Amino acid sequence: MYPDRKVTKQVRIGPCLVGGNNAITIQSMTNTDTKDVYSTTVQIRQLVSAGCEIVRIALYDMECVEAFRKLRKAFHDVPLVGDIHFDYKIALKAIEAGIDKIRLNPGNIDSNWKILEIVKAAKEKGIPIRVGANSGSINKRFQQLSNVDALVDSALEQVNILEKYGFEDIVIAVKSSNPLETIRANEQLSIKTQHPLHLGVTEAGPLRQSLVKSTIAMSHLLLKGIGDTIRYSISGDPVEEVLAGQQLLISLGLREGVNLVSCPTCARTEIDMAYYTSKVNEMLKGIKKPLTIAIMGCVVNGMGEGKHADLGIAGTKNGGVIFKKGEIYGKFNRETLFLEFEKELKKLLDQ
Repeated sequence: MYPDRKVTKQVRIGPCLVGGNNAITIQSMTNTDTKDVYSTTVQIRQLVSAGCEIVRIALYDMECVEAFRKLRKAFHDVPLVGDIHFDYKIALKAIEAGIDKIRLNPGNIDSNWKILEIVKAAKEKGIPIRVGANSGSINKRFQQLSNVDALVDSALEQVNILEKYGFEDIVIAVKSSNPLETIRANEQLSIKTQHPLHLGVTEAGPLRQSLVKSTIAMSHLLLKGIGDTIRYSISGDPVEEVLAGQQLLISLGLREGVNLVSCPTCARTEIDMAYYTSKVNEMLKGIKKPLTIAIMGCVVNGMGEGKHADLGIAGTKNGGVIFKKGEIYGKFNRETLFLEFEKELKKLLDQ
């Protein structure tokens, strides 16, 4: 599918395949308390509806594992990943309860025999393990190295621990809060391993900062053929992480989807662009058709910049025009313009 992409080992996460020649997947993580089964159920549904393909949940104690058992029944076809630290018993219980993947730092487990127990259970159930390092959790032994080298060596040390016990279903993530360090670390790692790579910038901040930092790192790596699964890290609504991931992959031509074209507005703008784009964005959530939709504030740019659109709208002094493939479909007054546009958009999406 992607001729310039590095082909890594394939890993199965429930019904989802990561690595190999499979499509790049989008991940997110719930920020509800896992023990609050109702709230977590609602949020997982929101994430899946937005296009999330792999959902991670924090399993920080045994009560969380019991809550997961209920979530598993509700989401038997959604890949669920358990985020686990320090306590190997939580990992074993999560595997027994049907988790699809665990995120684990073997260096946080205090005995080799405990790691071996996890490996045995994971191999028996065919459960992959994600390991890695981020800029806030590098082993002290590597702190004399550059941040990039420390990230890579820390991650490979964890991989080596698992491989020593014959475990190969591994996904690796190296993340810095600095996008340039994230780029360099993943470039190095891509040369040194065949395991699939999970891309992201850690602690990237609130929406605006995260979108900039994460897009810098992930777009660079993906265009070089590096990366098998991605997650935007946003301090806020995780649904925004999923929507950002969708848009990134569509914009890079790595998956099909809707391209929404809209002008930046100026004094010539004749329609409420913020309202129109917001409404249309809602209608386009989760749509995977390869369509271009244009929303233009006036006819100066409307028929020019939007001429390639499958469907478009442009404001005029008295209302606006709707156009399809560069040809005017109809002229409408302000009261009926957007209603007509919605009607035509729904027809297009239903085809």
